[in-house]
Amino acid sequence: MTDPSILDAEAIQNLRALEDEMEDDSFLKEVEGIYLTDTLKRLTEIHDCLASGDQTTFNRAAHSIKGSSSNLGAIRVIGAAKRLEEKSKESLENLETDITELVGAFAEAKAALKAL
Repeated sequence: MTDPSILDAEAIQNLRALEDEMEDDSFLKEVEGIYLTDTLKRLTEIHDCLASGDQTTFNRAAHSIKGSSSNLGAIRVIGAAKRLEEKSKESLENLETDITELVGAFAEAKAALKAL
C-alpha cells in the first residue's frame, strides 16, 4: 500500500473506477504517463522562469502542477506547488528551497505511482 501522505488512495480509486470494464489499470497508467511527462515539462519551465524572471509563466506552471497533481492525489506535490504559486504572485525571490521541495515531492509521487 502506498504512503497516504504521498498519494491519496481515494483519488487513485476514483481513476480506477473510470476504467469501464477493463480488468487492468490501463487508464490509470495512461493518466499517470501524461501527468509525469507534463509535470517534468512544468518543472523545467519553473526553473527557466526563475532564471529569466518570468513571474507570470512561473505562476502558471506552479498552478498547472497543483491542478494535475490533484487529479492523481499527489498530496505533497499539491502542497508544494500551492506554496510556490502563492509566493510567486509576490516575487520570484528566495524560491529555491520551495522548488527543491516540489522536485522532491514529485520524485516521491512518481515512485509511488510507479509502484501501483
